[in-house]
Amino acid sequence: MKKIILLLLISITHYSFTPKELTWVAIGDSITYLNDHQDETGNRITKGYMTRVVEKLPNIQYINKGFNGWTATNIAHEIEKLGIPKADVYSVFLGTNDWWSGKPIGSFKDYEGNTGTGTIYGAFRVIIDKLHSLNKKATIILITPMQRVDFVYVNDFENNAYGSYREKDGQQLEAVANAIVDIAKHEKVRLVDLYHKKGMDHSKLVDFKWLRNPSTGAYKKYKYPDFIDVPFNTATDEYPYPKKSMQLTYDGLHPSDKGYQRIAKELIREFKKIK
Repeated sequence: MKKIILLLLISITHYSFTPKELTWVAIGDSITYLNDHQDETGNRITKGYMTRVVEKLPNIQYINKGFNGWTATNIAHEIEKLGIPKADVYSVFLGTNDWWSGKPIGSFKDYEGNTGTGTIYGAFRVIIDKLHSLNKKATIILITPMQRVDFVYVNDFENNAYGSYREKDGQQLEAVANAIVDIAKHEKVRLVDLYHKKGMDHSKLVDFKWLRNPSTGAYKKYKYPDFIDVPFNTATDEYPYPKKSMQLTYDGLHPSDKGYQRIAKELIREFKKIK
């Protein structure tokens, strides 16, 4: 009898402390997509944020629904065609491409009124409604976009963009982040606010930018914000972010291993709160 009671106690203890298996669908843009496409980073990363999360929390299985170059409005418009499955947890990490492509943020009235995919607020309403329809009990984690400095694609110098230190089409990237914060508060869902996270500001994204001094023509390491408006010739200049310049990003926009580790750390904190 004592053996039966002991085995029962062991079984109950094991059951009590064994984490529940969770399915996680990560919805996002290239920052999510690159988790499984390291070759497209010039092999400057070894693994993305999803892989890093499940290494620490092996009870979680992730599904990558990252779409390279897509906006929240793209995803909202195509939401029924993307094959997003029922899951226990959904994360939505979007907004930086909306800002760069000039998608209007709109207002909270667009979210409340479900006005459609014409604004960022409206697009997030479409996305969140879809996730609720798939699983009303699912945990939703919204992630604000990171700050960004001047981006230059490592495989195509012509693909470049200035950073979020200035407006694009009359909008600040911070305003996009603030809209996502508003939505998370309204919906009472979890939030990872990378934009406002201490230690993730513009000055921490790259150590320097490798550019020619306009006066001498000699290459020089320019720190942020000194490299703003220093010209970069896509046809003749060297890549402005050598590996030694990498900090939280490897190209001014996309996270490096260090950046992905920081994102994973914030997400792990949220996953551990899930009952």
